[in-house]
Amino acid sequence: MTRTHHASLFRSLHTPARPLALANAWDAASARIVEAAGAPAIATTSAGVAWSLGVPDGDRIARDLALEAVARIAGAVTVPVSADIEGGHGESPDEVAETVVRVLEAGAAGVNIEDGTRPPGVLAARLEAVRAAADRAGADLFVNARVDTYLLGLGDPATRLRDTLDRARRYVDAGADGVFVPGVTDPGLITSLAEGLTVPLNVLAGPGAASVKELGALGVARVSLGSGIAQAAFSAARRAARELYGAGTYDSLGEDLGAPGSLDYAELDGLFGRDG
Repeated sequence: MTRTHHASLFRSLHTPARPLALANAWDAASARIVEAAGAPAIATTSAGVAWSLGVPDGDRIARDLALEAVARIAGAVTVPVSADIEGGHGESPDEVAETVVRVLEAGAAGVNIEDGTRPPGVLAARLEAVRAAADRAGADLFVNARVDTYLLGLGDPATRLRDTLDRARRYVDAGADGVFVPGVTDPGLITSLAEGLTVPLNVLAGPGAASVKELGALGVARVSLGSGIAQAAFSAARRAARELYGAGTYDSLGEDLGAPGSLDYAELDGLFGRDG
């Protein structure tokens, strides 16, 4: 599938009628596992990528390392890939534009870029640079703008919905194709966000959240697990290691490896093109 077909397919997957569910990956192995489970697209998790490379999350990973991970993931799967580029891996709009050029070279069909605690004007300027860079490259890049007002508890709670929508609309005007608002779980709030936007709404899900189908009924077009799967995988590693160096036993491995749906050696190895 060509880059153009990947981009077109990825864009078409954003619909509340059947929300795009993304089990975020952090390396080639997790991406192949997610693809083999039936994913129509792959999104990266910046946190998972950073942790796997020994770096804390939060715009701390070097751009080269982040983009190398995107290239490995895109090269390991046949479905479209969206790259989490945090704040853009650069301070100036020109630096962020260069990031996007390299993301496209790495094979991604979309990017996720966040505002964090920065003033809205900062991300708006970066989004304009991102869109211009993609246009110059002739790429139909899907740009997902993350609004962190709820995730980080920014501003006055009484006006947070209005402030979130104001930011989101500004980002759409600057070139965003979708808006990601992590940290919201209340159905009424999600509905208000979806109704207040003219582009697809993306939310973050996890244990206790509404199902993908239920979120679609509220107007959500994209559902992400964020760093959740990476945290679960690393938690399993810690559990087994603590048991080994504590009791000197291995029972937790049996729980993970012997559970229904667990991957055995041959199946996992087979995901990479060769047998056991």
